[in-house]
Amino acid sequence: MVNCNLSRLVKIRHMQCLLEVVSCGSLKAAGERLHLTQPAISRTLKELEEILGTTLLLRSRAGVELTEAGEVFAHFARMSLAALDHGLESIDRTRGGILKQEVKVGALPSVAAGLMPKVAEGFQRLAPEAVLRLSDGPHGMLIDMLRNGAVSMVIGRMGDPASMQGVSFTQLYTEEVVCVVRPDHPCLAAPDLGDLSRWPVIFPPTTAAIRPQVERWLISHGLSEPAQRIETVSGAFARVYTRDTDAIWMISHGVVRNELSDGRLIRLPFDTSLTKGPVGLMQRQDAEPTPLESLFVKALHAAIVSVGYDVS
Repeated sequence: MVNCNLSRLVKIRHMQCLLEVVSCGSLKAAGERLHLTQPAISRTLKELEEILGTTLLLRSRAGVELTEAGEVFAHFARMSLAALDHGLESIDRTRGGILKQEVKVGALPSVAAGLMPKVAEGFQRLAPEAVLRLSDGPHGMLIDMLRNGAVSMVIGRMGDPASMQGVSFTQLYTEEVVCVVRPDHPCLAAPDLGDLSRWPVIFPPTTAAIRPQVERWLISHGLSEPAQRIETVSGAFARVYTRDTDAIWMISHGVVRNELSDGRLIRLPFDTSLTKGPVGLMQRQDAEPTPLESLFVKALHAAIVSVGYDVS
């Protein structure tokens, strides 16, 4: 456990002094960089060692060398000062600093329509001067954007193993695919699975992350792919087409969450629990999130709790 008295006694100047001495290789050079005399540098280091009760530096004609305790302390001192710099920079920018930060995020259609508006609202409160650049589209396109740096993270379903090479996946919640129709669709009088062969179906294309789950679900019920189908990930098209025709739309629940809640679309009473799968945060495995990206992730988790997604 950290000694609270020690943490209050260690000052920023102590950490800066130690790190500059290590960086410069001598007390004299560190003093010149910090605009302090060599005796002042020596006193500051002595204060720090007395506070910690251990020797941090070994001095010789060849220069300075960290002890084992000094290596440990210097490591965490660097982290502490870096975190402080990031915090001060973020405060400056949220107060209208000259430089504006941005976060570039990719979201699969189910996330863009269902969750992202709430995430964006929360993120704007946390970082009012930041720019959120949001791209949506199919899984393959967004993963390509992640790999080439066009976005720093992607939120959606996990793709096939080949597409996930070098990409980390952190599960956020689970959701399933649903079958939806317009409120006055003829099949609502007595819906059954045969309707998928009697009416046109808006179906996920082969590039869609939900396609494998939908295919397994059909097979489990002894059904084949609908003969009358339109394959698309376009929510804009599917909403209008479903509203104006007798089509059945097979789509992730998140895409139509709002339409189902206000009655613009009706979910058919089919058990689609087999299509349930994880939705997560995808990032390059070698990426280090910026402080602003960490704020976005904080807003993301808050939105998931607020909307009430299944996090099991």
